[in-house]
Amino acid sequence: MSIYWNERTRRLSPYVPGEQPKNMKLSGRKLIKLNTNENPYPPSPRVIEAIQKAAVETLKLYPDPACTEPREAAAARYGLKTGQVFAGNGSDEILAFAFAAFFGNASGEDAILFPDITYSFYPVYSGLWDTPYKTIPLREDFSIDTGPYLEKSGGIIFPNPNAPTGMLLSLEEIRKIAKAAEQNKRVFVLDEAYIAFADGDAASAISLINEFPNLLVVRTLSKEASLAGLRAGFALGSGELIEGLCRIRDSFNSYTLDRLALAGAAAALNDSSYYEQINRRIIATRRRLSLDLEALGFRVLPSQANFIFASPPPECGKGGMDFYTALRERGILVRHFNKPRIAGFLRISIGTDDDTDILLEACKEILRGV
Repeated sequence: MSIYWNERTRRLSPYVPGEQPKNMKLSGRKLIKLNTNENPYPPSPRVIEAIQKAAVETLKLYPDPACTEPREAAAARYGLKTGQVFAGNGSDEILAFAFAAFFGNASGEDAILFPDITYSFYPVYSGLWDTPYKTIPLREDFSIDTGPYLEKSGGIIFPNPNAPTGMLLSLEEIRKIAKAAEQNKRVFVLDEAYIAFADGDAASAISLINEFPNLLVVRTLSKEASLAGLRAGFALGSGELIEGLCRIRDSFNSYTLDRLALAGAAAALNDSSYYEQINRRIIATRRRLSLDLEALGFRVLPSQANFIFASPPPECGKGGMDFYTALRERGILVRHFNKPRIAGFLRISIGTDDDTDILLEACKEILRGV
């Protein structure tokens, strides 16, 4: 604690991201990185071409503060108006703006709601913006209990599919929550970072935006478009919600996306066929990995994301942290959360089929005690 920090800085508990090793080798062995839910396949060639074309003399000029090009591309792709789309520097920035714009009130009486097991940035944002919150326990099977979200609150936020469980809430349940929040005159922020990896019959809540003016759907290009290194995301909602986000952005930093990111994001949004193809491969690999781990005795939650949440068989004598360490010693990075209820689980990002083969072989070795 520094004497120069203000009270806000002192009380913050910052988010801790997954390990990003600078050296992709461990003990001379190439690391297999399955810990931060990155897409294992490269971006669309159109994206690379668009970024290269944008890397010209005009970089000396400020970018378009309205982010018009990717907003128009998102609007066209999802059947909305450009005024219903907000673009930002990754979905994390947009989520932070949403907390500042829509949550908290003068009296501070109403706490916002999110699950007790969910994206760990939500309590961080709550602390940053002095927003009271209440966590709603997931059911025993780790699914979201929708009942409490229908009651009066200061607002609602959670991912769908949820993270780190990967479990999906049906569109009908999302509609119920949005309706209840609208009657309560509160905003419902739905974080769809992983919806692109849901099975074909699972619809995005973007289809509900024109029905509920209080529903804000947040998406990212980090996972579904293989652009974690670009930092581009967008939010979709009613014009009044988008205007609220713009007011926060323009009170913070009007130029959130640079010229290269604007070009790359627009190109990604315009090449849905490429990404549908590679993301179908991820879905297929997820199914195979889930079945193979279950055959080894793992408990695997039913994931609709580009990761799975799995716990080793109890009889192996290794908890979640033990198994995490054993995989890391073999050059395989996964994610472990040392938190109540989930300390026995590992979150494993879906890699290529080759990555999956190596992971499964390592799991077999660890179970055999090799």
